[in-house]
Amino acid sequence: MTSKRAKVDTSEGGLISQEYFHLHKTVEAFDSRGLTIKAWSVTLSMAGIGTAILESAYSLLLLSAGSAFLFWIIEGLWKSFQYAYYLRIRTIEAYFSGENESLTPFQISTSWSNSWRAGGWKRLLWILTWPHIFLPHVAIVLFGPMLYAYFVLR
Repeated sequence: MTSKRAKVDTSEGGLISQEYFHLHKTVEAFDSRGLTIKAWSVTLSMAGIGTAILESAYSLLLLSAGSAFLFWIIEGLWKSFQYAYYLRIRTIEAYFSGENESLTPFQISTSWSNSWRAGGWKRLLWILTWPHIFLPHVAIVLFGPMLYAYFVLR
């Protein structure tokens, strides 16, 4: 019985190109997870806001705002994790364009860790200001307390 195995290019350039395509798949997967985070945020927050108004349980408005805030932080963290892969992607692109003469394959984790440490919390705060990250979370974070003030403090 013969087994068919995929032919793998074990040359350094072949390994690096495989690493490059793996990184692109990884980065793209983060985008779909980000949409899932947004969907959960909107679903949970709007259910809370709707229930708060229908049941006159106005403290749920603040809870909904708090949950949206946490989902915003989670999405920002997720995006910062994704962003840390871009250093390695750019390094590989520089290698194939001839800007770097040599490159060691199998450095995804090391590169990711170095990139994450270099950006850290400062990068996270920067990412949290991106419109495609803060929307719709910030709207709910602001809208929840405003509704609470309207219903409770009037």
